[in-house]
Amino acid sequence: MPHITTDTSHQTVITTFEVTPGTCQDLLDLLTEAYEAFISRQPGFIAAGLHVNDAQTRIANYSQWRAREDFQAMLRSDEMRARNREINELCKSFEPVMYDVAATFG
Repeated sequence: MPHITTDTSHQTVITTFEVTPGTCQDLLDLLTEAYEAFISRQPGFIAAGLHVNDAQTRIANYSQWRAREDFQAMLRSDEMRARNREINELCKSFEPVMYDVAATFG
């Protein structure tokens, strides 16, 4: 379960994928399978969520990791590099960006 707070050393990664309505569900399925079979089993993984806009032209992925190095190790693994080549085929672009939580509300 994500825990969003400013007093943590966790790494937040938000990745946006630009897709078409014709590839949105295919990419969502591929990402879901990647999380279930591989990403969620990696050291340092805490939680993630996939979000789709109503026009099905963007997918946003929010994930939390124990440390920046854990996320980077997963991303650099042979398996994830191969998966990212597949992901790249289904979207116009994607960009993972690491963030620190600056403020929370609610």
